[in-house]
Amino acid sequence: MPDLELPEPVVHPAHAREVARDVVVIENRNVPLVPNIGVIGGTHSVLVVDTGMGPRNAEKVLAFAAEHARARRIYLTTTHFHPEHAFGARTFAGEATYLINRAQAEDLTAKGPGYLQMFRGLAETTARYLEDVELPAPDVTYDDAYDLDLGGRVVHLRATGPAHSRGDQIITVPDADVLFTGDLVEAGQFAIFPWFPPHDTDVSGVRWIEVMRRLSESGPRTVVPGHGDVGGPSLLAEVRAYLEELRDETWKRRDSALDEETIAAEVEAVLIDRHPDWSGRDWIAKGVGCFCAA
Repeated sequence: MPDLELPEPVVHPAHAREVARDVVVIENRNVPLVPNIGVIGGTHSVLVVDTGMGPRNAEKVLAFAAEHARARRIYLTTTHFHPEHAFGARTFAGEATYLINRAQAEDLTAKGPGYLQMFRGLAETTARYLEDVELPAPDVTYDDAYDLDLGGRVVHLRATGPAHSRGDQIITVPDADVLFTGDLVEAGQFAIFPWFPPHDTDVSGVRWIEVMRRLSESGPRTVVPGHGDVGGPSLLAEVRAYLEELRDETWKRRDSALDEETIAAEVEAVLIDRHPDWSGRDWIAKGVGCFCAA
């Protein structure tokens, strides 16, 4: 039986706020396993970004999006395949066109069942919210880039290549200068490394740093992270700097006689001292494992 105590991973549409004209974010308010969710509008269509965990949350997100759309067509996309971001997508079937990058679609097929089982085992709360989940299949897939015309507004969907996951995708709203990053960026917490050998080793810290360099160069005014508070371009620089710290502190020790557990303990102590207010400390050791294998 699950024994980890976690708060209810509930999406609250009442926490929605407009960050630019017709760009709304349902904020996660730093609740674990609740993502920031976007609703982006044009003259004839709206795009929903991420669903929340499971059908219960997705039903609320869909209802909010339908009310916001006011008869406009609805599209759905997800930033990557992890349960709190994509495992409500089946709820949108028949109501929205589900559009994602091909690598993410392959992740959903290949890894979705394993992640569903793993997240059901985290806690009773997650198990409840993952009841009756049917893993989704996209209506439309693309390889590297897709420009979605919402009417008077074109939204750019871009696959980044392996970083936090193999199928990461960013969404940009150029006319509003807003970037949705998914879990490539978190605010106020240590970067999430889903490093679970031998089952999943697709996270790449080295490539993640390169992705963050490219995103930092684009300098968007508003950055919507996967989890945590909406921020500005400094958030991209902060995440990149942390990933480089994690890499450098790990690699300083990697070729020594120290075992990985000792390396992880030392690096964790250093990085917690530098970022004492950040949450998610358990992800540091996962990141060390990833960089040790690089």
